[in-house]
Amino acid sequence: MKEKRKWRWGVNRWIILLIIVLGIIAARAYPPVLPHIQLAAERYHHDPLFTLPLFGEFYWTNTLTALIIVNIILLLIAFSVNRAVKSGNLVPTGFAGAIEAILEILYNLTESTTSKWAKVIFPYFATITLMVLVANWMDLIPGVESIGILEAVDHGEPVKELLPGVYTIVPHDDPDAYRGQEYAVVPFLRAVSTDLNFTVGLALVSVFMTQVIGFRALGFSYFGKFINIAGLAKNPIFGVIDFFVGILELVSELAKILSFSFRLFGNIFAGTVLLFVIGTLVPVFAQSIFLLLELFIGLVQAIVFGMLTMVFMALATVGHHSEH
Repeated sequence: MKEKRKWRWGVNRWIILLIIVLGIIAARAYPPVLPHIQLAAERYHHDPLFTLPLFGEFYWTNTLTALIIVNIILLLIAFSVNRAVKSGNLVPTGFAGAIEAILEILYNLTESTTSKWAKVIFPYFATITLMVLVANWMDLIPGVESIGILEAVDHGEPVKELLPGVYTIVPHDDPDAYRGQEYAVVPFLRAVSTDLNFTVGLALVSVFMTQVIGFRALGFSYFGKFINIAGLAKNPIFGVIDFFVGILELVSELAKILSFSFRLFGNIFAGTVLLFVIGTLVPVFAQSIFLLLELFIGLVQAIVFGMLTMVFMALATVGHHSEH
């Protein structure tokens, strides 16, 4: 029987080559728009939705929408795992099995580090890790931070809407009327990890719950490592040293908020800027390499944030002068 002739070099690489060629043609026909980069999250509207007495004006932003989507994804993951467990299968398969394997790894890591406090610390460790992971990887979804509303930079008014979500520049009789006019895309979605409000809020939750768990484990003696005046009467010299060491401990607890916030925000925002720059300079194929890099960085940052939270909570359960 005569064997069927196969393509040399395989079929997939020819498909990839075809996609690259079509991408080059599309990039020449429709040049990429120069990115508009800003630290603050973009607003959907120019007037505030409402104003609160102490907090000021409230605007709905694209990162707030992304945060709601992240929460929905986490709820769907929880429901899928819960459904698989209730089905009676001792070993869940598919997506639920993968999530169970990840959670089992995280729990074993927590148990080996925190011992009897694992059941208390694990929910915070697992929730923060999964939430940051989904938030970071949202940046890799096509259309996020690239599809939105075209707005004039100088006065911020949207141009003419042709179809729902499709905008164009309003034609003018004078050809020089729009010369020099700058326009920017206000994306419908933006990775929530690139919003400093999200990272600061997550850091506040992490640091605050660390103090709560420390107080649950040690009682009022937990605050002795911050304000240590017991040794002043016994040994004034070492008592003064212990007092200033306690002040440094307090400062370090507050510094955790800054380190948590800016580490996650800086890495993810820098990755977003890198994708913008590469997509503008080399709009075909080159961005795929950096997408793989962002996939790895998003995973590492989620693990680092969760691991540091777990370690700090474990240290809070140990006494200041413990010999364990």
